[in-house]
Amino acid sequence: MAFANLLTLIDDIASLLDDVAVLTKTAGAKTAGVLGDDLALNAQQVSGVRVDRELPVVWAVFKGSLLNKSILVPLALAISAFAPWLVTPLLTVGGLFLCFEGAEKLLHAMLHGKSEDHGQADHTEAPLDEKTRIKGAIRTDFILSAEIIAITLGTVQGEPLATQVTVMALIAVAMTVGVYGVVAAIVKLDDLGLYLSQLQGGGLKAPLRAIGRGILRAAPWLMKGLSVAGTMAMFLVGGGIVVHGFPWLHHQIEHLVAPLQALTQVPAWLTGLATPVAQGVAGLLAGTVLALVFMGVQKLRGADAH
Repeated sequence: MAFANLLTLIDDIASLLDDVAVLTKTAGAKTAGVLGDDLALNAQQVSGVRVDRELPVVWAVFKGSLLNKSILVPLALAISAFAPWLVTPLLTVGGLFLCFEGAEKLLHAMLHGKSEDHGQADHTEAPLDEKTRIKGAIRTDFILSAEIIAITLGTVQGEPLATQVTVMALIAVAMTVGVYGVVAAIVKLDDLGLYLSQLQGGGLKAPLRAIGRGILRAAPWLMKGLSVAGTMAMFLVGGGIVVHGFPWLHHQIEHLVAPLQALTQVPAWLTGLATPVAQGVAGLLAGTVLALVFMGVQKLRGADAH
């Protein structure tokens, strides 16, 4: 009897681990869209710090991010247990926020152009208190962490409590380690490139110097690429969440892309992009409307103040 109970326990654990692996992979794929923006924002937060303080600042923000998620995960589990009807509205609000943030970035770039970019560069170079910078980065991380936890919650909703806790804890830790590990590498990329480019001598050192020069040239473009990818991901991920939050909109998009997906002469991978692209467009439109309304309210408040 004891042996049979042990086998049953082992089977239950194996089933749990299998479910956790599948759900963690699914949640990781869904939350990956937030990471491009997360990486770009956090790397920008650290820029301007003294070289010898870059890694300590990243470490401080990393610890703050873990604290954020230690608050958000139990809160999300409590909502799932006691008010599961809130999950979809919260996800929809989170998706709208992502779309709004992405549209605000685009409108900001379109309206202010290069002059604003120069203003931001000057602001970055101005001396800032390190503690203030860290607090700002942790506040930013809280918003992005909330999006990651909310998306994960939507993935594991309805699963047993043990599975929910395990998947959300794994995602929280993996995303935090992944993001801040990459951020640490990004902020030290210039140092690596400079070190390699200054190597003296022949042999293997010559190609290493070329690699170093390449890294120095590529580093600024990497940051720009992360920012662009992050903005696109905001519309794709946010739009997908919003579309699923409104069943009528979900059905309309399905009806719209059905003829495209039925085309046999077009590769399947290309027709498969129809749905996410349509969701991304929906996210762009929703975010633009919200951003324009927000900007209008800000102007009205400014006029009232004067």
